[in-house]
Amino acid sequence: MNTQLLQQARVLNTDEQIELVEAIWDGIVSRGAAPSLTEAQKSELDRRLADHLANPDDVVPWNEVKAAALAKIGKRARALVNMG
Repeated sequence: MNTQLLQQARVLNTDEQIELVEAIWDGIVSRGAAPSLTEAQKSELDRRLADHLANPDDVVPWNEVKAAALAKIGKRARALVNMG
């Protein structure tokens, strides 16, 4: 790994680091070079698919999932602010 490049990336602010990571990932995907799944990831996907096929009505609407995730993120952000 190019440590000089990594050091330059570390001095970027968070938004710039995220943009950099997204640009790098987009480049990887455009070349069709996405990483392979591990055996554990494949097993987990197989388990989830089997569970969904066995229980197709056992779902949570996206808006509920999103709201819960945003609420959880908000709690963590508030906790971090309160620590400082």
